[in-house]
Amino acid sequence: MPMNGQVDEADPAISIASAGDFVALLKPRVMSLVVFTALTGMVMAPVHIHPVVGLAALIAIAVGAGASGALNMWYDADIDAVMSRTRKRPIPAGLIHPNEALTFGIILSCASVLVLGVFTNTLAAGLLAFTIFFYVVVYTMWLKRWTAQNIVIGGAAGALPPVVAYAAATGTVSLESLVLFALIFVWTPPHFWALALFKSGDYEKAGVPMLPVVSGARETRKQILIYTVLLAPIGMLPWFLGFAHWTYGIVSGLGGLGMLWLAIEIWRKPDDMGPAKRMFGYSILYLFVLFACLLGEALVMRMMA
Repeated sequence: MPMNGQVDEADPAISIASAGDFVALLKPRVMSLVVFTALTGMVMAPVHIHPVVGLAALIAIAVGAGASGALNMWYDADIDAVMSRTRKRPIPAGLIHPNEALTFGIILSCASVLVLGVFTNTLAAGLLAFTIFFYVVVYTMWLKRWTAQNIVIGGAAGALPPVVAYAAATGTVSLESLVLFALIFVWTPPHFWALALFKSGDYEKAGVPMLPVVSGARETRKQILIYTVLLAPIGMLPWFLGFAHWTYGIVSGLGGLGMLWLAIEIWRKPDDMGPAKRMFGYSILYLFVLFACLLGEALVMRMMA
């Protein structure tokens, strides 16, 4: 460090990051979705969890998700620097040193698992540890650079938070929590492949074997349609199985039809990226609305009990 207290930008070991840059390292938009799906899984559990314990569990799950994001950015800094969508992230932008991101991610990972174990139970803590490991090691370090099925298999990590939260509340894993897992798991491929269709040049430049790069746009459009056909009925499973009510049944049915319509539009219009862009945005809304409906119904049932 120079004597005048200014950061030496030539020294790669010195960070010029602000608190906001470290927050960005946690992928806050992804974290918010994780917290929301986890909250839904927790409220749907057939027990009354103490508010302090529930809040601690949600914070631990959120921090675990953020830690996964930080470690993902640490490992993928070379890819992020090439892609237009990610090159302004803190590490490729030169704001955070990779070693800082690694240390930050490891500390938060350990702390989140420890806190969840202390406040809830070992099953929830073990599931959170597995989620972090799966996202960082299995998906980021292995699948993402090795196979076009990276999103399909790696989607398990993003689908686990409601299972973790349900386990935090009950100490068990149930059919309800596994259905929520299946919903997010099957939603992930059409959501990300829609993005990959109109960002395929970025992935090709970075050497990431996303489906459009490896198998072409036609196969990607077909796979989006196949997974969306599977997603529509899976989205309605909570109603079919009796742990959601008619409001959810209507919302999930209409939402699934919207996803199917966009998937068909993607298939029918191979030279138009508009439907893929709309699918990417709509799929986020679809998942949010379904979980919001489940959460709202569960809260109403609790108040009526």
